[in-house]
Amino acid sequence: MEVIHTPVLLEETIQHLAPRREGEFMVDATLGEGGHSAAFLERFPTLRIAGVDADEEIQGRAMERLIPFGSRICFYKCWAEEFFTDYPAELPSPDTILFDLGISLYHYEDSGRGFSFNRDEYLDMRIDTSRGKTAAELIASLSEKDFADLLYNNAGERYSRRIASAVHRAKKHSPITTTAALAELVAIVVPAVYRRGPIHPATRTFQALRMEVNGEGERLLSMLEAAFKRLSPGGRMGVISFHSGEDRVVKNFFRDKSRDSTCPSEAPICRNEGNPPVNILTRKPITAGKEECRNNPPSRSAKFRAAEILGIGVHS
Repeated sequence: MEVIHTPVLLEETIQHLAPRREGEFMVDATLGEGGHSAAFLERFPTLRIAGVDADEEIQGRAMERLIPFGSRICFYKCWAEEFFTDYPAELPSPDTILFDLGISLYHYEDSGRGFSFNRDEYLDMRIDTSRGKTAAELIASLSEKDFADLLYNNAGERYSRRIASAVHRAKKHSPITTTAALAELVAIVVPAVYRRGPIHPATRTFQALRMEVNGEGERLLSMLEAAFKRLSPGGRMGVISFHSGEDRVVKNFFRDKSRDSTCPSEAPICRNEGNPPVNILTRKPITAGKEECRNNPPSRSAKFRAAEILGIGVHS
């Protein structure tokens, strides 16, 4: 049975990023299976969208899902940072940009690339399978210290050194190439109380590896910066993140952008010739309600933030 990903914080996203006039253009910068795009296209009949994703397989699923919307959506196969850095000349400046930084259910359930410890698969973890090291190759190449640092810095793993030490010893005898081998090793070396916790003891290890394999941490800030530069006057950007490190980067990015304008707040006209004034639409991150958390478990850790570029020359 094909598993369909349910987009998180959908209503909240639409509330903050809904078009304000006819014929707006939106970039769904992390298209995934197209859940958010499908909802926006259905509710706003004159909206057009560019869907961007680095994963060719999942983009194919999105294309099938979005067939009913015809030419109102176009597709680009690349990382969002690359898309915004070398923005296609045929596209207008976006009125709205959406980032959903989570991993689709497809990757865990159907991709066969080792994203989940619930299946015994080769440790690949690449979103774009045409380039980069696999998770197995990364594990083989890292020193014990570097692996421990990766676990701690990417995922806040409290037993990073203990896990790294066990992995370092184990790979001297045979390579660690499967999800089952890695998950079992982690479960063995962490304290019993950790194994009985609310999440699988290997959760943070898998998260840290996935982030490193796909350059998620190092790419995030430059991706946001490149995207923000492409927004049209009055444009809005929304970001859904799934762990505290990502949310902190987004929070600080929007905060710094809102401080960039040198115009006094009481001035009716902004003469700043540098960065336009920015308004943060979500002073605190928006999180899922109890019902959504119950019906769509990935939403439990989701946080949504949004900001807008105010109209050039005018404070609001």
